Amino acid sequence: MTTQGSDAPRREIGVGLIGLGVVGGGVARALLERRDYFARRVGAPLIVRRAAVRDLSKPRAVELGPGVLTTNVDDVINDPAVDIVVEVIGGEEPAGSYIRQALQAGKHVVTANKELMAKSGPELLAEAHSRGLDIMFEASVGGGIPLIAPFRRDLLANRITSIRAIINGTTNYILTDLARSGAVGHALRSQGIEPPPGGGFAQALAEAQRLGYAEPDPTNDVEGYDAAYKLAVMATLGFRNRVRPDQIDTTGITKLDARDFQYAQELGYVIKLLAIAQVIDDGIVARVGPAVIPQSEPLAKVDGVYNAVQIEGDLTGTVLFQGRGAGADPTSSAVVADLLDLSHAIVLGGRERKYWGPEEDMPVLPLERLETRYYVRVIVSDQPGVLAQIAQTLGNHDVSIAAVSQKEADASAQTAELVVMTHRAREGAMRAALRDIEALPVVSGVSSFLRVEG
Repeated sequence: MTTQGSDAPRREIGVGLIGLGVVGGGVARALLERRDYFARRVGAPLIVRRAAVRDLSKPRAVELGPGVLTTNVDDVINDPAVDIVVEVIGGEEPAGSYIRQALQAGKHVVTANKELMAKSGPELLAEAHSRGLDIMFEASVGGGIPLIAPFRRDLLANRITSIRAIINGTTNYILTDLARSGAVGHALRSQGIEPPPGGGFAQALAEAQRLGYAEPDPTNDVEGYDAAYKLAVMATLGFRNRVRPDQIDTTGITKLDARDFQYAQELGYVIKLLAIAQVIDDGIVARVGPAVIPQSEPLAKVDGVYNAVQIEGDLTGTVLFQGRGAGADPTSSAVVADLLDLSHAIVLGGRERKYWGPEEDMPVLPLERLETRYYVRVIVSDQPGVLAQIAQTLGNHDVSIAAVSQKEADASAQTAELVVMTHRAREGAMRAALRDIEALPVVSGVSSFLRVEG
């Protein structure tokens, strides 16, 4: 390995892979198939020198040279011919230990690890820069959408005040499917036809798994954790203020009901899993959860496995990034782009780049400080005076009703559904009001409680 800052010409850039699965294999294939093209762009060829795998006998989609594969990660990290270590195994550990070892060995790092960067990114970046190295992590957020580089460079002149994102392709695919099912159900009911049973969350998830958009264990996606990791990374970069995943209020999509998609459409809204961080007067409020947004909003039109991130800056105004967020190809593309960027820097002499780490000291506020509108679906006794009691209870907490409609009544149970849209209110006040509403004798339960964002 040529020492950083050396004037000696680079003959090649050695790459070591930790993980050779779908993404790692895609990276290796791109480096092999486009070797000459990349060499012209970078100024030296990129060569896969070592690749650590669990099972040497496992069939692979990409053929590497003899002696490249190993089951020992140390062989990758300590190989003097490796300049850049690529970590694509995911998870906090042992990936974090491997990256720290690579930095100690004087290697640059490229990672797609959102969880690790969300939890330990600033510390790892600070350590890398103290050694004259860098960690590139474009693939950790948004697949093939360029997001990390704009946050680290193009938007630096801005004071960013808001990040609103659909940032998990799996959940967006499921919600798009549920919305379409709800639209079909609404159309049939408007003609007096009861839609056939079936569909729903479980069927949409199964289809997402069949198509490879969802993991066999989809918990991180459908419970919102994946989106929270990505939001933590973006908020930390965008606000230049540390935002940790455990400071983000996180709710998944597993408890959504098909009727809410139908009712939202009737009101001119759609339901999306949104990751939002915004600066208010004295701090940051961050949350991940299903939200009702107007159909006229740009994010409302982001369907399927596509992701989108909407950023508000004081100089740029609103900026929207959009593209495919789920799938191996976009992730591999982002990893290779980072490899090319680092390799070019090495060829030019390893120029030191400023690390714009967290500099602000704004607190991350509890969600009770949030102020927005709300969508509530309540099951009530089908009798006079119920709406007045609900309105009075909301009013006791300074929450006012913007619109209300009665939906299906169950004659046998003598219950009815009320859908309430509120004016802007504090989250803490709204939650207190809901607790009091649930305690009313005329209320069977609060079936849905969603924020109206936008």
